[in-house]
Amino acid sequence: MIAVKENFPRFTPEEYFAWEEKQLEKYEYIDGEVYAMSGGSINHGRIAIKLTAMFDNHLDNSNCITGNSDIKVNIFATTNYTYPDASVTCDDRDKATTKYITYPCLIVEVLSDSTESYDRGGKFRLYRNNPILQDYLLVSSARIEMDLYHKNDAGDWVIINYQAGDTVELKSIDLSFSIEQVYRGLVLTPESE
Repeated sequence: MIAVKENFPRFTPEEYFAWEEKQLEKYEYIDGEVYAMSGGSINHGRIAIKLTAMFDNHLDNSNCITGNSDIKVNIFATTNYTYPDASVTCDDRDKATTKYITYPCLIVEVLSDSTESYDRGGKFRLYRNNPILQDYLLVSSARIEMDLYHKNDAGDWVIINYQAGDTVELKSIDLSFSIEQVYRGLVLTPESE
């Protein structure tokens, strides 16, 4: 999904929640400002669906919650809220809220030309402050490629680049899969973003 800054007045978090409930679109909320979430390409949507279905099937008999782009994530220790393309939380504290989750162990963003630099930079800076987050997966919608930002046991973030022929390993949810599984049936071109 693509976030576009809107020219609305600044909102408090409470005003944002009340206002957004009356809107037809979804809006991210960062530092009092709202950003409309516009749709992505067909590949963007299909990749997000494949990943959330895979995660949900894998975690079917667990205590975890798989989220799609309709589940809002509260940026840890802030009043900021985003809509990642997919997320997973296994933290019981997230079962006590109905509007958002705060403690995801995995967040996925499907990249587009307009959001890639923000997803890799500013958005990751927000997300990585969460002590529970272990995996941040950035997925290309134009080529068979994923970048995994993984927090290792020492607390350092390492980047693992996956390409055609690789097996993606998400330690946060104990899942390994062939990267081609996500791209099967898609027509990949630079214009697909």
